[in-house]
Amino acid sequence: MGVRERLEIWWFSFRLRAQVFLKRLGIDISSLGYAQRWVILGSLIGVVGSLGAIVFTSLIQLFELATRPLMNCCIVAAPTVGGLVSGILVYTFAPEAEGHGTDAAIDAIHRRWARIRARIPVIKTLASASTIASGGSAGKEGPIAQIAAGIGSVLGERLRLSIRDRRNLVIAGIAAGIGAIFKAPLGAAIFSVEVLYKRDYEVDALMPAIIASIVAYSIYGAFTGWTPVLTHPGYAFNPLELGFMVIVGVVMGVLAVIYVTIFYGARDYIFKRIRLPDHVKPAIGGFLVGLIGLKYSQVLGGGYDVMNGILSGRITAVHLLIVLAIFKIIATSFTISSGGSGGVFAPSLFIGASFGAAMGYIFHQIAPEIVSMPTAYALIGMAAFFSAAAKAPLTSIIMVAEMSGGYTLLVPITMSSVISYVVSGARSIYEKQMLHRQAGY
Repeated sequence: MGVRERLEIWWFSFRLRAQVFLKRLGIDISSLGYAQRWVILGSLIGVVGSLGAIVFTSLIQLFELATRPLMNCCIVAAPTVGGLVSGILVYTFAPEAEGHGTDAAIDAIHRRWARIRARIPVIKTLASASTIASGGSAGKEGPIAQIAAGIGSVLGERLRLSIRDRRNLVIAGIAAGIGAIFKAPLGAAIFSVEVLYKRDYEVDALMPAIIASIVAYSIYGAFTGWTPVLTHPGYAFNPLELGFMVIVGVVMGVLAVIYVTIFYGARDYIFKRIRLPDHVKPAIGGFLVGLIGLKYSQVLGGGYDVMNGILSGRITAVHLLIVLAIFKIIATSFTISSGGSGGVFAPSLFIGASFGAAMGYIFHQIAPEIVSMPTAYALIGMAAFFSAAAKAPLTSIIMVAEMSGGYTLLVPITMSSVISYVVSGARSIYEKQMLHRQAGY
């Protein structure tokens, strides 16, 4: 019996058990009102999404232990092997699991009636854990979005929900996975309804997303602790800095366009033109990333240790910060555009933090009496860069504040993020976004 048949049998069994369980409780989902229905379904996907996040995180840690000897022995070999494993898994069992994942989830919501195959969460978990743990320049956001969205899709189908409700359940799954793994429940809920469009929001799914995200965050935090993902450098708002915030917004908007151009340029003009099976292309991308890692190992993996080093003031050299940001763009493009499995959120934060901190130190040299905390510009840069690259300004503002506890930075983060969003135009790292709910692309 193959993997597909085993998965189908398992999910058929799960559907029957879920239906029996709800009937025993006297619950008929189709007969409930909007609020009642989504308290139940939102909580359900929140529980399942948090478990998916726990399994995914644990698997990355396990794979990191397994690849550490290879990493210590030959830094080039680790991401090459990780890319090969990821490529074989994805292109053998589920080609739609390639890349950063969020785009696939967006595409399923817009064009596939929110249907995601049952095998996707399993393959995406294994492939992404392999890529990230071996040093591929990728993050957890895209994978956990597709993993949790896939779980939401299968649940919706097995519970025989309408297309509209299944769509909302998939969106709530995205919120649950991201809210848990990044410990940012409000930002994740906003992300799930904002990332679908460049100029709009999926308002109907906001309540399900909030419920699912809060439940998932609560369960995940109980297992892993409540420490924020990022360090908050401390900041006291100075109105005289607003001029510098405008500059940061403009620069980040331009850099985001360059990032998106390089990211998809690597896919279209390098990896698509390589006449080899798709299965091995992520290994080629991993090999190229490993070569970069020989000189700048900081760009390998998600990079949260490096980001916290920047925020805590351990990395202060302007030239090094700029170099790290440039090579992170290149390494991320090699990792994901080659077909490797991983997210773009963490790399975007890394790039924004590096460029932002570099600008902060430059501003500090120009006006030390005004810019007294240059490390704060790393957080401002994170939000502004992702706002421009992802067309998600509100998400960036809230999520960076939640992930760091840096609520005193809300004014400068908002200023820079809105400006970068406008400057960057329509270019987005998420190709499958629609312009708004009526107009399409």
